[in-house]
Amino acid sequence: MMGIRDKVAIVGMGCSRFGERWDCDAEDLMLEAFREASEDAGVKAEDLDAAWFGCYFDDASVGKSALPLANALRLRNIPVTRVENMCATGTEALRGAVYAVAAGACDVALALGVEKLKDTGYGGLPVGTPGTFTEQWRPNTSSPGSFAQLASAYSAEHRVKGEDLKRAMAHVSWKSHLNGAINPKAHLRRAVEIDTILGAPMVAEPLGLFDCCGVSDGAACAIVTRPEIAREMGKTEIITVKALQLAVSNGSEAGHQGWNGSYIHCGRLAGQRALEEAGVGSAPDEIDLMEVHDCFSITELVTMEDLGFAEEGQGWRAVLDGAFDRDGVTPCQIDGGLKCFGHPIGASGLRMAYEVYLQLLGRAGDRQLPSPRLGLTHNLGGEPARCVVSVAVLGRND
Repeated sequence: MMGIRDKVAIVGMGCSRFGERWDCDAEDLMLEAFREASEDAGVKAEDLDAAWFGCYFDDASVGKSALPLANALRLRNIPVTRVENMCATGTEALRGAVYAVAAGACDVALALGVEKLKDTGYGGLPVGTPGTFTEQWRPNTSSPGSFAQLASAYSAEHRVKGEDLKRAMAHVSWKSHLNGAINPKAHLRRAVEIDTILGAPMVAEPLGLFDCCGVSDGAACAIVTRPEIAREMGKTEIITVKALQLAVSNGSEAGHQGWNGSYIHCGRLAGQRALEEAGVGSAPDEIDLMEVHDCFSITELVTMEDLGFAEEGQGWRAVLDGAFDRDGVTPCQIDGGLKCFGHPIGASGLRMAYEVYLQLLGRAGDRQLPSPRLGLTHNLGGEPARCVVSVAVLGRND
């Protein structure tokens, strides 16, 4: 695989504060994220050659087309493309910008994702209009329900006792809340005790309240260029994209019994492809930190196996052993993850990359890990049976 390894550098990133941002509209959030990225990169809006704009619930957030980004930043009539790929929308925007730079179609590109959901008044994600194709496959399911099925299938396939899996899932949430408590940009900034998590009301058996991420407002963005241009800009510490892969379900998981429901098939594929593209032989030995799509605690647990950080059927043990805690073998969700940031869909994938970027540059403040060199992001959209999964590997290039 030739891929795009080290062909694209990230020269600036920005992230708004996530939360119930009643004082802001989507344009304010975009500006908040872009101003940070612009100052970081030393790149102004007029220096951009093209932009990719990620937003999922367009009608509930900013409206259709790429106009909202072009208007908010007063871009100089450059090409702007709006993208949407379910909950992987943020990484899809990054993929568009990265591929364009890698292909030589432009020199400097922007990827920005935003979602403004709290103003809708909806307790969970807004009810969309998926059309007949989606309704034929999942006419009466919900996100908590489909991921609860993942938990049940995992427990059955690997003969994990319900109480053991429940405690492992609680540890996932406990760890993320502990990390998020020291992140000033997180939505939820309070540590939560294990017993509180275990005793929380049930949402969809076995997922309780603290096993589910919330809904937030937020934006995040990245400015990318070629490494040689980054050096011309005066950058001495250069972060490059080592890999960026996307795997999309073709219907086989939901269509027949060849898939047992205990793992995310496309998560495995995207992970394998990304690690190969990045030249990573052993994920636990070479990846220093990761941000994964913890929409539910069981998703993070299963993802540890899908990406090769735990043996199949042993992810729950690795979680309980602290392998993914701040001081573990491979820290996961060092910023608090979706669990503490919530999930403004268009922004989440770029928010993950933002934390990895900060860590690689040694700028993460109280969250800083000792000298990381490679970080991974995992962004999942859809449900276990029908999903899109994007995996990126970022690293230092000095």
